[in-house]
Amino acid sequence: MLVLVAPGQGAQTPGFLTPWLELPGLADRLTAWSEVVGLDLITYGTKADADEIRDTAVAQPLLVAAALAAAEALGATPDLLAGHSVGEFATAALAGVLTPEQALTLVRERAQAMAKAAAVTETGMTAVLGGVEAEVLAAIDKHGLTPANVNGAGQIVAGGTLEQLAAFKADAPARARLIALSVAGAFHTEHMAPAVEHLRTAAEGIAPADPRVKLLSNADGQVVTDGALLMRRLIDQVSNPVRWDRCMATMADLGVTRMIELLPGGTLTGLAKRGLRGVQTVALKTPDDLDAARELTK
Repeated sequence: MLVLVAPGQGAQTPGFLTPWLELPGLADRLTAWSEVVGLDLITYGTKADADEIRDTAVAQPLLVAAALAAAEALGATPDLLAGHSVGEFATAALAGVLTPEQALTLVRERAQAMAKAAAVTETGMTAVLGGVEAEVLAAIDKHGLTPANVNGAGQIVAGGTLEQLAAFKADAPARARLIALSVAGAFHTEHMAPAVEHLRTAAEGIAPADPRVKLLSNADGQVVTDGALLMRRLIDQVSNPVRWDRCMATMADLGVTRMIELLPGGTLTGLAKRGLRGVQTVALKTPDDLDAARELTK
């Protein structure tokens, strides 16, 4: 069983789109999608520095467009789809729930609303690697933080105010390593509540279709077969935790044997190597990875 996965914010690196522009038609597609999101995606994906593409309003449309473009270049029909955080919008489009243009329009609104919400209070996110999960979660709760991403494979991301995160760092869980993430705010926490309402309003005119391919939800890791339900979950996801651990558990239950991570790949295949032992993985980082990925589709 083959699963295609799409990464979330933080996966982008300066210049990651550059080699992909050599593929026929890809630059034209990105140019058209740039009109949809109101950003020059090619410039941001080739010439912008790390700070510019760290901007939430830029990073989210850039990541979704990159994942969709890479999926088109790959040309594979998966058995299962799953996206992490904003990557779920890419997989919703690949499953036929939304058109690429609808997905990108919603992501533009999502990104701008989340950037605005992040500016209200100084918030951030810290990755917690290792430790005993129950102890890590207890420490996160003790300091008033939210386990914003429960990623599995010994990785949990805490989100909250900078003051809360500083106190958490000073009172870290035993045998855990803490890494402050370079993100603009505490995504998937209560601090993003205003963005939820904005996205709900933006989605009112869109009639989602039911998925054509099995599609996992970040909310609980379960397969979603109803397009309207998925749309509600995509909206609520902005201020709710991402349960990638449960997505990987469902992949294991369904018998996934192969995983291809769409551009810019690496994060989710890294988690799979620790949390889905024995699953063959390919991360699409450059077009040179397409041959190995296509081998996995056979």
